Amino acid sequence: MINVSNNQKIYFASDQHFGAPTPEASLPREQKFVAWLNEIKEDAAAIFLLGDLFDFWFEYNTVVPKGFVRVLGKLAELKDAGIPIYFFVGNHDLWMTDYFEKELNIPVYHKPKEFTLNNKTFLIGHGDGLGPEDKGFKRMKKVFTFPLFQWLFKWLHPDLGVKLGQYMSIKNKLISGEEGAQFLGNENEWLVQYCYRKLETKHYDYFVFGHRHLPLNIELQKDSKYINLGDWISYFTYGVFDGDELKINTYK
Repeated sequence: MINVSNNQKIYFASDQHFGAPTPEASLPREQKFVAWLNEIKEDAAAIFLLGDLFDFWFEYNTVVPKGFVRVLGKLAELKDAGIPIYFFVGNHDLWMTDYFEKELNIPVYHKPKEFTLNNKTFLIGHGDGLGPEDKGFKRMKKVFTFPLFQWLFKWLHPDLGVKLGQYMSIKNKLISGEEGAQFLGNENEWLVQYCYRKLETKHYDYFVFGHRHLPLNIELQKDSKYINLGDWISYFTYGVFDGDELKINTYK
């Protein structure tokens, strides 16, 4: 349980995709995100990062991808200052293992997880591969998370492996999600359908996901909402929970 005291807030953000389409083009977005982190540190009771922070991420035994020093340094600063930070792996950084946990002391989750925030029940995750559809991605994810495939990829020289991973991350539409940036209606939104199925067995005040790159605030039933956080590519949106209500704001 995380309690929000007076004048404190809990923040949520997702889908920054730093490094895409190029490190140079990504830099202004990274600087903007760091500026946001610097502002919210004044009243943050906790920060939830819901995946795809990087457009590609792979951890070799002794090597991590080059770049992102501003973001990693700011996260280390906030964590060292005593602000709890929780990271959920997305489909672009699904090969994250223990780097965040060892270097930044930030817990990493590979599946949705329940949290109680100020006596309200949240189900939080990245959102990829959930619901009745998204079958193409589900097949791809099984391949990418297969231990043998990861072991073989690890034997590529990092200069080759990272370059290949970055290329696939941008070009493969199953990974990049280029075709999914339009609202399809509740009956065709597989994350909405996933939420309805979860509500059949347990009540949640909020379902909070990323992955869709669309800021969404959908009332599922009385006292239950599905929130999608949007992204830091087109919308620069984030979630803020004041202890009573979760809203989507835009950083400008």
